[in-house]
Amino acid sequence: MTVDEAARVPVVIVGAGPVGVTAALLLARRGVRTVVLERHQDVYPLPRAVAGDDEIHRILQAAGVGEEFAAIARPAKGLRLLDARHRVMAEFRRSPQGHHGYPQTSMFDQPELERLLRDAVARRPECELRGGVEVTGVGPDSTGTVRVTYRDEEGEHELWADAVLGCDGANSLTREAIGGVWEDLRFEERWKVIDVDTTGPVRCWEGVDQVCDRARPATFMRVSENRYRWEFRLGEGQETVRELIAPWLPPSYDGDFDVVRETQYTFRARVADRWRSGRVFLLGDAAHLTPPFIGQGLCSGLRDAYNLTWKLARVLQQGGDERLLDTYESERRPHARHVVRLAVAMGWAMTGGQDGAAAIRRRALAAACRIPGLTELAGRDLSPPLTAGPLVRRGVRRRLAGTHCPQPWVSVGGRRTRLDELLGDSFTVLTASEPGPSLTALAHGLGVHAVSVDGLGDDGTLAAWLCAGRADAVLLRPDRVVMDVVPAGGRDFTSTAAWASLLHTTRSPVPSERTAPKHLLRSTTR
Repeated sequence: MTVDEAARVPVVIVGAGPVGVTAALLLARRGVRTVVLERHQDVYPLPRAVAGDDEIHRILQAAGVGEEFAAIARPAKGLRLLDARHRVMAEFRRSPQGHHGYPQTSMFDQPELERLLRDAVARRPECELRGGVEVTGVGPDSTGTVRVTYRDEEGEHELWADAVLGCDGANSLTREAIGGVWEDLRFEERWKVIDVDTTGPVRCWEGVDQVCDRARPATFMRVSENRYRWEFRLGEGQETVRELIAPWLPPSYDGDFDVVRETQYTFRARVADRWRSGRVFLLGDAAHLTPPFIGQGLCSGLRDAYNLTWKLARVLQQGGDERLLDTYESERRPHARHVVRLAVAMGWAMTGGQDGAAAIRRRALAAACRIPGLTELAGRDLSPPLTAGPLVRRGVRRRLAGTHCPQPWVSVGGRRTRLDELLGDSFTVLTASEPGPSLTALAHGLGVHAVSVDGLGDDGTLAAWLCAGRADAVLLRPDRVVMDVVPAGGRDFTSTAAWASLLHTTRSPVPSERTAPKHLLRSTTR
């Protein structure tokens, strides 16, 4: 069958939630065209996700909406664990300036985030969002591309794509199409979620409160100026909203409040057993479901998008080896599984569970929280390093491999900017001192920059990071993950041949919007 050229598109994205739209923006900034198919005509108006970390803020920066997100986000102080009488058991502070250059925790309204993402997509000629459609099929075609069928009010339609990203949620048709099934990590609880808009005197500390009460565990947070969220594990009683939130209001308060949403959720912990079939990929809730106890649901989905899009763009546009796409699942699946298990563990620890050992766990938790330094350690980044693989060369002397490079403000040539804006979307060799001939030759061979931290004019963050990691140089991927390390006293990257073939370029690269300006790098590139 001859494929109509008008129906050909490099990438089809199924689902226009935050993950799908962010993926479209990340691909657009690398020059890749996408069609996003979404069943709703407009943004879903009710709040769902309300928290994000500094890593996803950095990803939104890469997607071109970092400043817009900062304008709608509200930095949070961290997490407190309260006992049944709302006495503070432990406090886990989050920094206003995290590793990625933004507040470690930010609160936001998901509809606002989705609107700003859709506005950004509307400004991109590389992106087309088709709302009000139902995707009916995803599968390989005899032409070697992926065939996507969908229907709208005008009838049935077909698209042929080089790749399909399934960002279509927990009940994903795309997951079903590739034969993926859930691995159940054995956590399932029914909770009531209440979003309230009020100007009343609600008691809060500008962070998240977790009530560790076996009888009625609860989570509370302030989302925006007058918006608050409560989550309660369902019990046998049928309390009203006012009865449930009464502990956070003065006893005499009888004012009104607007219940924006009151619904019930089943919190589950699941990871799909496969994330890819050919050029069809799963992202976000289609690939993993997590309880909300550490606020990492949306974060994990945006990490999926960031990890996959630079690899897919390189394969589609620069002749990268197809094996490069294998690293998406091999890197993201164990990482997401770790985060889901951490959320489950935190959930059992904080809520106390429903079994006879709940009181023992609560006492153990209270005792552990009194250990000096433990709460500071627990308040660090929740995202673990990526496991070893073709694009992460782990080893005893490569402790930074698989971690993210920090993002300080830098000043070069009289211009102050964030590190990622300076470096652009390319690979970068970052060195503690002026790069020697071998590192300069490697950078030249890869067509990337060799940058010395001495000339970046930051506050010493990068130099201290390299020193703490006992590294003389690192090779940064476009997603700012450390790919390889030259250990202190070393001379070169020892595994160049192992990963260079994956990145082999067979045609001229398509310029990215975020290619580093030459004049900014002149003082640090040799």
